[in-house]
Amino acid sequence: MPDSSTPLPGPRTDAGPSPVNAPQTPIQPTGSGSKGTEPMRAILLVVLGVACLSCSDATAKYLGRTLPPAEIAWMRYVVFTALVMPLALRGGSLSVLKTTRPGLQVVRGLGMLGSALFFIMAMQHLPLAEAAAISFVSPVFVTVLSILLLAEKVGVRRWAALLVGLAGVIIVIRPGAEGFQPASLLPILTAFSWALGLVATRKMTVQENPLTTMVWSALTGLIALTALLPLHAAWPTPWEMLLGAFIGLVYTLAQWLLILAYRQGEASVLAPFTYVQLIWSTALGFVVFGAVPDHWTFVGTGVIIASGLYTAHRERMRARERRSIA
Repeated sequence: MPDSSTPLPGPRTDAGPSPVNAPQTPIQPTGSGSKGTEPMRAILLVVLGVACLSCSDATAKYLGRTLPPAEIAWMRYVVFTALVMPLALRGGSLSVLKTTRPGLQVVRGLGMLGSALFFIMAMQHLPLAEAAAISFVSPVFVTVLSILLLAEKVGVRRWAALLVGLAGVIIVIRPGAEGFQPASLLPILTAFSWALGLVATRKMTVQENPLTTMVWSALTGLIALTALLPLHAAWPTPWEMLLGAFIGLVYTLAQWLLILAYRQGEASVLAPFTYVQLIWSTALGFVVFGAVPDHWTFVGTGVIIASGLYTAHRERMRARERRSIA
């Protein structure tokens, strides 16, 4: 298992993964060095999984033209919960809802909800590729929160890599420049919310069943969004409802593909390939919305990717050291 103090880059999984331990999601990482891994198949699954995430994001951006963010997120949570709850409650037992850490479960659920809402809000004002690139600053927040809340220790090299990634984000958003948009702060809030949910998960990983965590996150988000819906809602057309259902279906498919990937490959090997999500987002942004990122976005994205690749490289080295010691 990768060291919990070394957050690897990965796609956002705002509502929580399907009922299996899924690394690079807010549930928990897969162990390294597992026998029988199939790296090429796992890499393909990651590429397909992040493609589904990008499709979900692009559809949410399209719906954001006519529907408020809370309603779009609510549609996704409804479909996701509807697909997952039958699996969680199979056999008619409610024991999956029992938790020893209800407070942390709610904090995690709200963190994942915040990640979803802020990103949908960001996409209403920013190109898809730019919003996705900025949101990849999440490892910085994970590290800071892990130090503050989990008393974890991070080495100088890891701090250097994270600071380089933060510099890449600054290049993308260019605060103080003429083209700066205040909406660029929304993907940063997305990353912070996601990191808060992940750190909350780490505090209760030992005590809680991943399926229980997933159900609590789905229900927490759905209940909160249902309460917000009367304040931020517009009656959707049949076409918009169909697109909302598509968002939930594709998002759930993405979770399933990523789960399969990380059950067949090592997290430190697969982590760099999550950056393919930026390629998918750029392509969809161009095809669907005609958006072409400027050269600063490409430069900043390259810096962010370089930081993530170095982090993954260091994690592979640490994993090898742990295996040799074992």
